[in-house]
Amino acid sequence: MKSSNLQKTLKKSEQYLPAEDTFFLADHLEGLSGDSALDIGCGSGYLTDILKSTFRLVVGTDISFNTLVEQNFKTQNVICCNSADALNLDFDVIICNLPYLATDEIIDVATDGGKDGLEIPQKIISSALPHLSKQGKFLFVTSSLSDYMGLIDFVHSKNFKAKIIDRKKLFYEELIIVEVKHLLS
Repeated sequence: MKSSNLQKTLKKSEQYLPAEDTFFLADHLEGLSGDSALDIGCGSGYLTDILKSTFRLVVGTDISFNTLVEQNFKTQNVICCNSADALNLDFDVIICNLPYLATDEIIDVATDGGKDGLEIPQKIISSALPHLSKQGKFLFVTSSLSDYMGLIDFVHSKNFKAKIIDRKKLFYEELIIVEVKHLLS
């Protein structure tokens, strides 16, 4: 997507409000704690807000400045950037409710994943992996409507291990949570 088209999309994009996939990922944050956590695509700040209670430092990133300004759950450390590209820290936990829908064109940056639901998620994963601490974990949500096994294979190709840790059947899709760790952890 051309940068000029992305800017047009971002100007009209609205905050992604917590939905079934958000709550599903939130269930997997219970019991997680540590020094630092990153929420990529933090949107409304709902998941970032949950992380604040068990991590010393919590950072949220979102590609849409308007979304960060209008967050429903205000977060102190938010950065407008693409995924984790502007960061120079490692995190104990990284989370992302990926834009996983398979689409021919990126119209809504919060939900559209591009071809087979892989194009945008692969960019996000590539940005996140260098920031995962050696003992850390990266949790992301994807869907049966996208090529989720392609995402797992992509993570493996980056020399990390990935496994499905939970599934949730909905009427029209199955939500899938994938956990990523370093190979030697």
